Amino acid sequence: MDQSLSSGQGHVSVLSCFPPSVGRDVVVATVKPLGAGLGKPDTRSLLHTDRQVKWTMEVLCYGLTLPLDGDTVKVCVDIYTDWMMVLVSLRDSIPPPISREPNLYVQKILRHLYTLFMPRSEHVSPVYLSLCQQVLCAVQSLARESTLMSRDTWETLLHFLLRINHAMTAQPTTTGSVSEQLSDLSMAVLFEVWLLSCSRCFPSRSLWLTGRQMLSRWRHQPAVVEQWNRVISALTSRLLLLTFGPSFPHFKVPDEDAALIPADMDDERVPHTWFRFLHLFSNPVDVSRQVVVCSTPSSQEEALRGDSQLADIFFKAMRGISTLVDAFLGVTVVNKEPTEQLLPHAGLTTRLHFRDRLPSFGVAVTRNPFRDHLPSYGLSRPRSGSAPPIPVNIMTMPSATPSSNPPPPHNRRLKPANVSRTTCKPLMTSSFTHHPPSFIPQFSSPQPFPSPFRCNVDSLLHLFGSWLFDAALTNRDPALPDRWADGRAKAYGTLCRIFTCKKTAEDILPVYLSRFYLVLLQGLQVSDEACPPVLASILLNSTCLFCCDLRGVNLLLPFFISAVENVLLNREVLRFSFVSLVDLRQASILILLSLLPLPLQFPSVQSELSLDRQFSGIDVTAGSFMSLKPRLISVLIGALHTETDASNTQIILAAMLTLIQDLALSEATGQTQQETQCDGASRLRQTGRTCGTNTSGRTSTIPSDTAGILWVQFVRLLTQRLTSQWRNDSAVCLCALELLRGLAKVEVSVEEGEKRRALTSICSYIVFQCSRPPPLHSRDLHSIIVAAFYCLNVWLTQHPTMLNQQECLLEVLEIVELGISGSKSRREQDVTCKEEKKLNPSSLRVKEAAEATLSCVMQVSGAFPVLGGLLNEDDLIGCYSLRDSSVKKFRYFVVDSSVIMAMLEQPQGPEEVPCPSLTALIRGPSGCHAWTLQLHLQPREGRTHSQQTMIPEHHSVAKEDAGIRCGIKPQLFPEYIDRIPLVKADLSIPALHATVTKEQRLECLQAAIKRQRQVEAQPQVSGRSDVITTCRPPAPATNFQTARLFLSHLGLLTPETLKDPGTSGAPAQLVSLDSSLQGFSEHLRCLDQLPSRYCDYAFILYMRAGQRTATEILRNVESSYSVPSHFLDFLSSLGQPVEAGRRQVGGVSTSSLEFPAVLGDSGGGVFNGERFVLMYADALTEITFIVPSSSSHTVDRLKHPEEVEPRTEPQSHLQSHSKLRQSCTPPPTSSPAEDTKSFHFVSSTVNFESKFLIVWVEHFEDIESFPLSDLLSEDRNTETPASVSDVQLIFILRLKTGLYRICLRGNNKFSLIVPLVNGSVVSKRSLGVLVREMVINCCHRRRLESDSAPPPHVRRKHMISDIIHRYRSRHSEPAFYSGLFQNP
Repeated sequence: MDQSLSSGQGHVSVLSCFPPSVGRDVVVATVKPLGAGLGKPDTRSLLHTDRQVKWTMEVLCYGLTLPLDGDTVKVCVDIYTDWMMVLVSLRDSIPPPISREPNLYVQKILRHLYTLFMPRSEHVSPVYLSLCQQVLCAVQSLARESTLMSRDTWETLLHFLLRINHAMTAQPTTTGSVSEQLSDLSMAVLFEVWLLSCSRCFPSRSLWLTGRQMLSRWRHQPAVVEQWNRVISALTSRLLLLTFGPSFPHFKVPDEDAALIPADMDDERVPHTWFRFLHLFSNPVDVSRQVVVCSTPSSQEEALRGDSQLADIFFKAMRGISTLVDAFLGVTVVNKEPTEQLLPHAGLTTRLHFRDRLPSFGVAVTRNPFRDHLPSYGLSRPRSGSAPPIPVNIMTMPSATPSSNPPPPHNRRLKPANVSRTTCKPLMTSSFTHHPPSFIPQFSSPQPFPSPFRCNVDSLLHLFGSWLFDAALTNRDPALPDRWADGRAKAYGTLCRIFTCKKTAEDILPVYLSRFYLVLLQGLQVSDEACPPVLASILLNSTCLFCCDLRGVNLLLPFFISAVENVLLNREVLRFSFVSLVDLRQASILILLSLLPLPLQFPSVQSELSLDRQFSGIDVTAGSFMSLKPRLISVLIGALHTETDASNTQIILAAMLTLIQDLALSEATGQTQQETQCDGASRLRQTGRTCGTNTSGRTSTIPSDTAGILWVQFVRLLTQRLTSQWRNDSAVCLCALELLRGLAKVEVSVEEGEKRRALTSICSYIVFQCSRPPPLHSRDLHSIIVAAFYCLNVWLTQHPTMLNQQECLLEVLEIVELGISGSKSRREQDVTCKEEKKLNPSSLRVKEAAEATLSCVMQVSGAFPVLGGLLNEDDLIGCYSLRDSSVKKFRYFVVDSSVIMAMLEQPQGPEEVPCPSLTALIRGPSGCHAWTLQLHLQPREGRTHSQQTMIPEHHSVAKEDAGIRCGIKPQLFPEYIDRIPLVKADLSIPALHATVTKEQRLECLQAAIKRQRQVEAQPQVSGRSDVITTCRPPAPATNFQTARLFLSHLGLLTPETLKDPGTSGAPAQLVSLDSSLQGFSEHLRCLDQLPSRYCDYAFILYMRAGQRTATEILRNVESSYSVPSHFLDFLSSLGQPVEAGRRQVGGVSTSSLEFPAVLGDSGGGVFNGERFVLMYADALTEITFIVPSSSSHTVDRLKHPEEVEPRTEPQSHLQSHSKLRQSCTPPPTSSPAEDTKSFHFVSSTVNFESKFLIVWVEHFEDIESFPLSDLLSEDRNTETPASVSDVQLIFILRLKTGLYRICLRGNNKFSLIVPLVNGSVVSKRSLGVLVREMVINCCHRRRLESDSAPPPHVRRKHMISDIIHRYRSRHSEPAFYSGLFQNP
């Protein structure tokens, strides 16, 4: 180091050889006339020669050392600062010699001015501080504005700034010292002037070395690291723009920091300047090493002081490095709505902004009086009052709006509250404690996605790896207070972020991986000597560590399980009081989510790791991964017991469904392997672990890990919490109901009593929500009730045998009655007849949901997959299309204004024996059903195919004396009839005398009987004799009027059913429809096209690595060589191939198609909707999966059933003749714009509120470049492309482990949706099932919050009402009866 710079002496004036009084008098006499002419433009300088100027400068130099009791020192400073401006502009007050050689004299002036900054014995006064500030500002202005400075002057200027900073910062910091009050300004001027020198006159190598050595001696001053952070952040922002271009996320820094970089700095000098400034601070870890930092007496005295700020400086240095790493990664920041938090020991409220997405590195604290004591843990905050550098990503997806109510504290139980909507992620409340000596570190959980154009991991580790690894392992003596824990935690978090930002196809050097794993093993200790900030930082920044295909990372599985257990199962949260517990628990849950599938994926992999007993605090038990499965299940269940945050609870619920589904499928396929005998002891020991202590102090042991037992435990836990702790939280209730629906579909063998218990709990939950006071009823509450009814429907359809129990059936029907009428008929001891009840449902939506449940009980449950077919009048008659001629052969009646019955009296099929036959098409809200009815006088088993009507043969006339006659008179009544006592039934038919009140009527009747006897006694008057013949039965009838018979048997042909009830607009119970009116057949066809189930759509795309345009993506699925076999397996697991335009009947395609036969050599593009689609259907839902391709024919094919225009062809031939002709012509050569036409049209014509896209990606970083807007735009020339807010995206990435990583994008207004969440990791066997369930739940959520999505049965009901209103027959009652006896 240059001894002249580090020495404490400046230029010594010749006046110092004289007595002080002499020197003072000379100075006063000299500077007084010179100072009088300053600031006056017309005043000329009194000095004209070089000797005069040099002598005067000796006087001024001595004057700078005088005491500050007068104005002498101030005048000397004014003179020098005025003369320095000669390099900026010439003035008359400047002596001519200085004007002739400005650089030479400015260099001398700078050497003299150093005398002003030499330590003084007297107390530092405000006057002295103002003089120092004046000199610094003058030097700053000189460097900014001068264009005449030579290299020697620049070198002298930088030496001057180094010397004065060394004079101020090298000395110990005391209260009121110059170092405390001027260090910020002096360091800021030094760095700014240095940057200006790099732009105009690049400093020499020796000067860089000198600056680095001197800064290493000033690192005990906070101003040094703060100003270094400012400069290096500003340089990094400029460097990233030059290196990566404008497409890289802009690293935003405050305007005052960005202004430090000269605008005219050459682009070639920026990288050199950045690299030298980065190493100007030397190794930041040296701040934590007393051997290095105490190399000088002043810094040693500073380090030994009780109020040392070295730990704070170390943390700020590591935070600055962390900010640089984030900038190079292109990490984005999404500011959410602020939440108010109360800082203890301060009594003030500050607003903290939190980030969205995966776990990350910090929260930004706004300016407040306690800023110096509360630095942001993560984002660089170089100095007090300056805004943090924030990387901004131009491709940031919109985030959901947080809720307005923060969750309750972690150690406080939930209180009942009104049901309110909770969106995406609730606000997070951090708990702060006074964390001596200097600051409270802060974390935030969601980590933004890095830029796809980021640099490699190895490049970042080459730059910052040595510092970060050293910082992570520095000063970890458990015997001493860990003052450096916050800086170490920052280093750990930065390392985790670097490795988790690994690109998909990137390889990391093994030396970095091994060192990273060793560092993690040290930080993951959970013993008493462990460091809580380090453990929290690792967990917060490692949520996707097991999803990045890091080589050998699965060996860390036991250690991460121990760390996650320590956070999720530990109710003593005071150890982590410095961090947001909600964020920390969420990060731990996300890590657990990625660990759950590992035991089933690698059951035989051993978790034993040789550590040579280096880390005694790590609790690890050797064994296979399968032996860790009970432990993971225990952590999952225990986390649900201890969790109080709504968002975290929903993630746990999603993990539960993913786990049980994977486990059930694994057991079904026989892939579960039993543990070996050597693992028995470890398994037994792990089984003894507890999953947390509940509120009553009891412990819960690990349950058995079979799918059936877990299913029972999950259902019991869910139903218990749903009706108690969670019933006031709308978001959690919706997720819990979705989880219950998913569990109902899991195929496990359990007792019927467990299913019945779940059904009873759902019914109880509906009763509780419906019985809330009217002021608490809201749309959100009714949405929950609707979701509960839908959950009940799923359980009834998946387990129809429960309805065989009378108690269960009565319970379900009571719930239906409650939903439809608003109350139950049976209330404790009181029973109200249904006809006496007033319909007062909670809402129309609740009533419609209850009606759907009733339809499910009566028609759907137990009938699937043998539901009514898709037959119509044409199929019954054999016509090609639904024409008016077909309709005229049917009689149409409406029963109770809700069911349309089409009756065909022609027998279906050959009949050997004519009998009354009727074919009925029953169209109701629940669908269209076809029935064939025949009336026989004998039971079915008593009839034979050869049976004929018994007609007696013709015989001769009977003789009078034929046979033997007996004189026995038949006795109609027993002899003791009079002795039998009468009962009430005997009196039901009154006697004749009892009915006649007047004797005249009796006489008339007797006269009539007498006349009739006389008529019968007289022989017939005829021309021939009376011949008695044998009675024969008539010939069998062939015309039965079966419609009349059927309606009569139903009791509908009565005067009461045919008359209007008298209410306004209400038709009679039985109404006939006039099928001869124009448009009747078209409306029937539209009614048949309205689905009776929820119909949802999803599009599947394949995105190869590096693709950026919609055209490239759509062309991938044209050939099987462009997609891997895993993608085709995924397609086959979603549904069955179905011809476009057809629906699945009863879950089986109307035309049996095999997936390989339909696929052929296509990559999935055959399912683009032109000829085939993939379809999945159950009793309640129907999902159509479409794989768009670049084929232009799809534009004319697939349309939503509600938007297909009326045609005359049947449903299986939905194409018009013109389009059929178009399909026969060869397709023209398509342009890139036309290649995307198919998907644009399909996505725009499918009329559902949210479009659902499933994208299979090869590289995870390509997600940020997915061309969603291009795919949604209907035309490339459209000025207003479709909004992306209504699109839900699921990205699927196959990992090298065979597992699949899930990434969700979209604006969910109704919080999280199960079973897939952002960061889920699932196996191949459960991928298709979980994706299907995700599509169903997402679409159901959208319908819940939409006002324009009525249930299917309601839409059909409205269509039926419209048909009745349009085509109701206006004939009289006699005409109605006569029409029944006539052929249609």
